[in-house]
Amino acid sequence: MCGIIGIVGKEQVAGRLVEGLRRMEYRGYDSAGVCTVQDGQLIRRRAEGKLKNLEAVLAADPAPGTTGIAHTRWATHGAPTTSNAHAESGAPSSGSASAGSPARSISSG
Repeated sequence: MCGIIGIVGKEQVAGRLVEGLRRMEYRGYDSAGVCTVQDGQLIRRRAEGKLKNLEAVLAADPAPGTTGIAHTRWATHGAPTTSNAHAESGAPSSGSASAGSPARSISSG
């Protein structure tokens, strides 16, 4: 199973997104990531393993933004690696980038 949370706010959201994922840990997962929007750009941070790994990534390389989503992934296909962790990004040429599952998208401009 996976967990997805989104926040549209007025304050930085990355920490609150991770906290939202923590509340869904009982579902099980093998990787996690966040994607925020800052000045029209998608900022994506991902990690395999537990949320503490994602928190370490965010501590070293913050994901600023007041809007974002976070997603935990259970590998039903593909290896449980950072490169397979969600949120995934779509092709820039499409005019938008997807974050999380393919059905979710955030306009990049």
